[in-house]
Amino acid sequence: MLADSETLSRAVERPGALTRHDAMRLMAECPTEELVSAAGRVRDLARPGGIVTYSRKVFINLVNLCRDTCSYCTYKKEPGDPMLSMLGPGQVLAIAEAGRRARCTEALFVTGERPEQKYGEARSWLSSLGHSSTVDYIREMSELVLAKTGLLPHTNAGSMTKKEMAQLRDTNVSMGVMLETSSERLMGRGMAHEGAPSKNPKVRIKTLESAGELKIPMTTGILAGIGETPEELVDSLFVIKELHEKHGHIQEVILQNFEPKPDTGMANFASTPKEYFLRAVAVSRLVMPAMNIQVPPNLNPAIYGRYIDAGINDWGGISPVTIDHVNPEFPWPTIESVKQVTEEKGKHLRARLPVYPEYLEGGFISERLEEYVRLLSDHSGLVKEEYLGGA
Repeated sequence: MLADSETLSRAVERPGALTRHDAMRLMAECPTEELVSAAGRVRDLARPGGIVTYSRKVFINLVNLCRDTCSYCTYKKEPGDPMLSMLGPGQVLAIAEAGRRARCTEALFVTGERPEQKYGEARSWLSSLGHSSTVDYIREMSELVLAKTGLLPHTNAGSMTKKEMAQLRDTNVSMGVMLETSSERLMGRGMAHEGAPSKNPKVRIKTLESAGELKIPMTTGILAGIGETPEELVDSLFVIKELHEKHGHIQEVILQNFEPKPDTGMANFASTPKEYFLRAVAVSRLVMPAMNIQVPPNLNPAIYGRYIDAGINDWGGISPVTIDHVNPEFPWPTIESVKQVTEEKGKHLRARLPVYPEYLEGGFISERLEEYVRLLSDHSGLVKEEYLGGA
């Protein structure tokens, strides 16, 4: 136990110096309360000011056909499903306009992974809109939403090539792809990613690497509790850390806990143990002291304030307009209730853009996007309080 205390002391006194071996040992052996307390101190030292952020967004579920099949996913739909989403321009704009009226600043575009590669229905739909690929259509819709509403697009369309991301860079202030895990073992028979070739860690890492070369602010993260070992979880954190050290472009790291969903291959699996997930959040902060670390409050509705103790500084996107189409079983709490929980923990809730303040300079967003950002942001790079008004 003394060795754990010494390791924790080093993690606080020398931020970022934690080795893989140290992180694995803390994950496995350190008392939870000590781990959580240290993570909170590291967050406060690395990110002073006591601000916890969220992004006020609309979720634009562009097309939820997907070439992959993940064992835990209810987002993917099949042709003929009443919940199938294939949105036309008018529908996209209507959602964005509703978001503008609700004082949102983010238009989150989410799609299945390259649905046109598997489904003739997707190819026909795209062709009817004048496109041959989902990415081409996302670019057009990003342009439409930006020009007509001023909402800032952020795209999460799974793994993309460098060329595809370059296509979106002029209309998207940021993009995202979840690493989920760096363990190829989870691609094996009976494992979470057996039917999802795009979840191969090499594919996801290549997308993140390409984004770094393009200087695109990226969101990524870990899905905890899908069959990984604690050692594999720590390895995944270090993959993200090293990508960020190389390119400086990882703007936030999301920690998500697996929750079983009906009618999926993992429906009978146990939820991610709460203590295991809390420890993972704390270790994430110790591994990446200055990173924006996020836990979605809707996946932990009764206890999400606890993750402030463990070092997070962001709640992610919360929509007053649309549901969480990836996790429809878990409605977002109201922004007012998130504010109350945040303040009870001694922090101050602020709305941010889908691009974090530290990425508004240095060539991380295109020049044409800068004017849209200036209309929404204050001197700190967060959302102008007067824009939100009484929202």
